[in-house]
Amino acid sequence: MILGNQVEWALHCVMILASAPKGKLLNSKALADFHGVPKEYLSKCLQMLSQAGLVKTTTGPYGGYSLAKAPAEISFLDVVEAVEGKTKTFKCNEIRRNNPCLAKSDRKFTKLCDIAKVMHEADEAWRRSLRERKLSDITNYLADGVSKETISNFTEWLEEN
Repeated sequence: MILGNQVEWALHCVMILASAPKGKLLNSKALADFHGVPKEYLSKCLQMLSQAGLVKTTTGPYGGYSLAKAPAEISFLDVVEAVEGKTKTFKCNEIRRNNPCLAKSDRKFTKLCDIAKVMHEADEAWRRSLRERKLSDITNYLADGVSKETISNFTEWLEEN
């Protein structure tokens, strides 16, 4: 499974918003410039986060985005599903029914395909892992291993944007 680029962008944007002082708004241009991604596509991504209730949007010349909830209330899965949707990663098309060796009496499948079962279990396992991890799990450690200069530069960037 490969998640789209927008998942990475969304996760990084919500981490920036989680690191910003309460009440600070950041616009899509500033966030796009910060991450070096196209503003138009990032704006769509931010709209999806807004529709999912993860970020708040304030319009106007001084508008922008802020988190709609505390970082401890937003899971990584919330962000992934806001961008990618909640569709399972594996879709069973029941190709086992195409098996030319099946006797007619064996063509009635009443239980879930064993392969689909394993794939659905794996899908739920990664979703469970992402559901359990909150933004606050890493916002509390973002500054670990980062120089004071980088922290100062980031603080200055937040003030300017």
